Amino acid sequence: MLVDDNDTDNFISKRIIEITKFAKEVEIKNSGKSALEYLEQNKNNVDRLPNIIFLDINMPIVDGFVFLYEFEKFNETIRDKCKVIILSSSDNKRDIDKIINNDHVIKFITKPLTESTLNEIKNSVY
Repeated sequence: MLVDDNDTDNFISKRIIEITKFAKEVEIKNSGKSALEYLEQNKNNVDRLPNIIFLDINMPIVDGFVFLYEFEKFNETIRDKCKVIILSSSDNKRDIDKIINNDHVIKFITKPLTESTLNEIKNSVY
């Protein structure tokens, strides 16, 4: 799942994921709110839940921090299945430190998503 309010970034990330065959399916959500709603709607259908959520930090209304706060409220099945990777253009050290220390975040990546980054994730997550 890609969670980012920037359509261009989503398009590029999706294409890289498709070209590298990193995932069979890519769900795109343009806000943290719609991503949380998707997880809520599919909480009883584990097969519909994403294995990895690429999450942007800076989004209007429900940003990456609020998403993670709400994500923690989901049951253990969802939290265990959905690995969160921050995919952001932010270089704010305070933001990065705050995010990295979250138990549900397994990696911080600077945009854009690349084939080598996906290979690195594949080797460390799967």
